[in-house]
This record gives sequence, C-alpha cells and structure tokens, in this order.
Amino acid sequence: MSQKIEVNAELRTDVGKGASRRLRRSGDKVPGIIYGAEDDPVNLTLNANDLNKAMQSEAFFSQILDVKFDGKSQQAVLRDLQRNPATERVLHVDFLRVSANKPIQVSVPLHFVNEDKCKGVRMGGGTIAHTMNEVEISCLPRHLPEYLEVYMAELDVGEIIHLSDLALPEGVTIIALSHDDDRAVVSVQAPRVETEEEEEVLEAAAEGEAGADSEEAPAGGDEEASDED
Repeated sequence: MSQKIEVNAELRTDVGKGASRRLRRSGDKVPGIIYGAEDDPVNLTLNANDLNKAMQSEAFFSQILDVKFDGKSQQAVLRDLQRNPATERVLHVDFLRVSANKPIQVSVPLHFVNEDKCKGVRMGGGTIAHTMNEVEISCLPRHLPEYLEVYMAELDVGEIIHLSDLALPEGVTIIALSHDDDRAVVSVQAPRVETEEEEEVLEAAAEGEAGADSEEAPAGGDEEASDED
C-alpha cells in the first residue's frame, strides 16, 4: 500500500518574484503553487520546517500527497522542487492535482532486493552495477505503487535485468517500454582480470621506482660527505 503524506499550506495573496524573495528571506516560509485538473492555479505558502520533515520520507517524491489549505484538501503529486544550488535550501514547490479517473505519470524509486545474496557476487566474485535508481510509470492514482522491487538473488555474472523484466503491479505501465526503450536497470559485471601486458607495465613501473631510489641514495651520501668535509 502506498503511503499518504499530508502537506499543510496557507493561501498566498502576495505574489510575484519580489514577494517570493521576501517570503524566503523570512527563513521559515517557502512559496509554492498547486495547479492542474482543470482548476485554477492556487499560490501557497508552506512552513519550511514542516516541508523539510515531509521530505525525509522517500514517498514524498513519488506518492499522492494530501495538500491541505483554506479548509480543504486536494490530492496532488510533487511536480517540481527548486533548490538553492549552494545551500540545497528549497526555494519553490510545485504540486500537480490528480484526478481519480485520469492516469498520472510519475517516477517511483527502485528497491533492489537481496543484493547480499546475489549469485554473481557470492559465487562469481562479480560487482553489481546500477544503471537506474528510479523509473517513470503511468497509472491511475489508486494503482500508484510506493516503489518497484528488483529481485537480485538469482542474477549471475554477465546477466542484466531490463525494464521489461520488472514485475509490475496491476494497472501500472513503464513509460519507456511504450517507446520500445527496454533499457538496462542493473547488471552483475565480471571481476576484472589483469592482462599479461598490464602486468608487464606494472612490473616495469615498479622496477623503475626501485632504480630511481637506488640512484638517489649515493647522491645523498656524497652530499653528506661534502658537508662533513
């Protein structure tokens, strides 16, 4: 079951870039907006501390949120989150309303299950390589999963899990697959084996360092001898 998160906000009547800057300077307020579902956009003000607390949950970024303001609640998903690139402080939040009978497109996280039991790692000495950590899906709001699981236990060295291999809940489709884009999600790479040529290069480098050290030693001894004279 997907997790429900409440986001409390207030109506914002003072709008514009200048108003948003003044609001952010207060330190504890963040400007936002909710739009979509054929209703008029509404400008909002959110408490920065409450927002940061809600953002600690992975579900905040992919699940349907209950955005509460002006005595009512509207279901929405996070559409955009603007941050200060230097401080990571949230500057503005966009919410998109959802309708029960209209599909939504949203990115959900991937959870990799049993990586510690992966056959290719335990028995083959391979290394797990993640290509994706989230995937964009389409579904009705009631079918929205909190995440998708990727089962790793039986993955052997050289094997790849693609988008088409993922187990999807009822009513969920992957956007990329509708465009024939069956990209890789995760793989197990074979352990790296040094070639004879690479070993020769390493040996030559080691011999060169040893030779340089032996040449430097007499020079140091001459300097010490001259100092004693």
